[in-house]
Amino acid sequence: MSIKSKFLNQSILGGAIAGVLALTSAATAQDVPIVQPGAPGQDTRTLSADEAVQLANNRYSDADVAFMQNMIPHHAQAVEMSALVADRTNNGDVAAIAGRIDASQADEIAFMRTWLTERGEALESPHAHHAMGHAMMGMATPEQMAQLAEASGPEFDRLFLELMITHHEGAVDMVDHLLEQSGSAYDPLLFDFAGDIKNEQEAEIRRMGGLLRGLSADPRSNLTPGFRDAGEAISGLIHVATLPKPTGFFDPENPAGLPPLIESDEDEDEAADAADEDDRPEFGARSPFLSFSNTDMAFSGDLMAVGNYHGFNLYRLGGAEPELISSVVCPGGQGDVSIVGDLLIMSVEQTRGRVDCGRQGVSEDVSADRFRGIRIFDIADPLAPRQVGQVQTCRGSHTHSVVSGPGEDGVLIVYNSGTSSIRDEEELAGCVGDVPGDSSTALFRIDVIEIPIANPAAARIVDSPAVFADDETGQLAGLWRGGDHGEGTQTTSRTDECHDITVFPSLNLAAGACSGNGILMDISDPRAPRRMDAVSDTGFAYWHSATFNNDGTRVLFTDEWGGGGRPRCRVQDPMTWGANAIYSIEDGELDFNAYYKLPAYQSDEENCVAHNGSIIPVPGRDIFVQSWYQGGITLIDFTDPANPVEIGYFDRGPINGDTMVTGGFWSSYWYGGRIYATEIVRGLDIFELAPSGVLTENEIAAAALGDQGDTFNPQQQHPVTWPDHPVVALAYLDQLNREGALVVETATAMAAALGQARALMEAGESDSELSQTLTDLSEDLSGVDADGRNGARLTALRNTLTGIAAGLE
Repeated sequence: MSIKSKFLNQSILGGAIAGVLALTSAATAQDVPIVQPGAPGQDTRTLSADEAVQLANNRYSDADVAFMQNMIPHHAQAVEMSALVADRTNNGDVAAIAGRIDASQADEIAFMRTWLTERGEALESPHAHHAMGHAMMGMATPEQMAQLAEASGPEFDRLFLELMITHHEGAVDMVDHLLEQSGSAYDPLLFDFAGDIKNEQEAEIRRMGGLLRGLSADPRSNLTPGFRDAGEAISGLIHVATLPKPTGFFDPENPAGLPPLIESDEDEDEAADAADEDDRPEFGARSPFLSFSNTDMAFSGDLMAVGNYHGFNLYRLGGAEPELISSVVCPGGQGDVSIVGDLLIMSVEQTRGRVDCGRQGVSEDVSADRFRGIRIFDIADPLAPRQVGQVQTCRGSHTHSVVSGPGEDGVLIVYNSGTSSIRDEEELAGCVGDVPGDSSTALFRIDVIEIPIANPAAARIVDSPAVFADDETGQLAGLWRGGDHGEGTQTTSRTDECHDITVFPSLNLAAGACSGNGILMDISDPRAPRRMDAVSDTGFAYWHSATFNNDGTRVLFTDEWGGGGRPRCRVQDPMTWGANAIYSIEDGELDFNAYYKLPAYQSDEENCVAHNGSIIPVPGRDIFVQSWYQGGITLIDFTDPANPVEIGYFDRGPINGDTMVTGGFWSSYWYGGRIYATEIVRGLDIFELAPSGVLTENEIAAAALGDQGDTFNPQQQHPVTWPDHPVVALAYLDQLNREGALVVETATAMAAALGQARALMEAGESDSELSQTLTDLSEDLSGVDADGRNGARLTALRNTLTGIAAGLE
């Protein structure tokens, strides 16, 4: 039924209701006084029967009137924008969108004017746009309208679609705002009208998003969907291999993890109405009992552990691709892992986790069978891991950080980050919830855990410090209290937990991504972390992870806007929301430098937001490989922290083209000269760096020579060191040449000498004459004038040349 037809029918019904009200009024006439008290100290006012009836009439509210009054100019601007299309583009798809907008919104404006007029309400609000503001309404500013009017061709198409998507999202926000108001949209006609607006605007947003992605030159924006046959785009990387999930870690009847399909029972008329929405199938919204999502990784020697909500898998490295050697079923999620010697530590937070690793879950509210916390496995025999210890925690374990040890005392210190609900105290003593005034609450804390290496069964929590407390008052909720930061800003989670804590033991530092804040901690005493600084951001929704650069002077924080399960890299999503924020550490404080967000538009079927990654140890540069769920992985150079740039990527199309499946890359880490990336649904991918105009063969070879130790755990960083090798010197030389810091003659002579040195060192030979040449070249560099990062590269190059020269004696 059209809006006009519905309004006509409702008008007839309204007349009937008015007649009934009149009869009711006459039947209930009374002689007793009707009064309305005023504010304290004011006189009481006597009301007439007509006034009393008017006050009792709640068929529509002030919020309803304001919605209609504000939506009229909102729609009018969309019509105005659409009128610009005909003379500025020959893009038929854009013209079709504009035609639909012009027709539908002009009709809706007429309806809204009639609705207001028949109720005796003004067509314009005396406080137009005041309640919500232009930002919430998504309306273009006068400057943006002028820019649109001046544009033409593809530039007009892009700007029109960008502005109209934002405009439509504003209309959706207005509907949501209306329905949040108590007593609003009580009028069935208005309720249906608001719902129609939201449905139509969301459908058009999808169409326009697809058109805008089609205008993008980035190949990632228009990849074809598929579980095993999705389109792919790659730059700056070599895709070495893809390994599917092992048996037992996916549903064989539904390996892609699709939600159940809902069979349509629409009649022919409804089906015809739905055809305009691309005839998309409908899927269920509930999640299955078991989850098989791949999660985080850890490495030790030639062993790689891949966490999963269902347990973990162990692989042997060293061949052309990883070899699966064992699969461990132990459900509970999220399954983040770390390795220390012969021990594997795993985080468990779901309420279905069991002490005995059973897959049947726990149905009781309180149960001795439930496990939430840190599991400890002995993997001395990786073919048969054994659970040897457990630490139950109040909020489970979402992630954990290996902080220090084992030292002379044989004890390992681990920080636990619990982000889930607080357990019933009957199940675990001492677990106090969000009880006002109770300072023993499990909120606003992290757990410090000791694990005796010789007796993991004795592992225990030794403290749960309140690292967010106010320094002066001691109040537990001492940092961000939750909510937005003002009009047009993000709604940021309350700081009552840390999601990730990354430690840098050699500098006694830890960086915490703690829901509502990024924090820097002193961990000189690992058992008593002390907060040094805390920062907030008006665009961050949830501070998720933190990574130091190689020398611990910068921190890259990520924002998991939408929790990882939402499409947050669409054309309409802000480039500073769901992004990275880069900070420098200056005198123990965090100093903001810049944002970075994946530059490739993704579709509505791709969950995409900043997630886990690691430093790639190219000497002289800060390069970060990062996962973006279904946005793929990207290589980011943030050597200049104020201007981070993308230098490589890999991406696949959505898992399914009709519905979003939570998938894509969870983590991507550099280890042993390769990048390993866990794909939530599809499995495991392995990459190598490829030479390009922004990354040379020497830099790649030098990265492979970097010594990052025999173990890599996700939230523990140790500074990488490089040997005095000609390839390392050549990497520095390439960087200095790229920025024009050396004269050509010096660079040419140095490259030739280093080439000779490389051949001799690989052959195990010496050459005192070449050694002297390298020494002389090193001394010549002392006269080169450079500062900042090039100054640091020159110093590193001189030191490396000196070391090479000594090795050739």
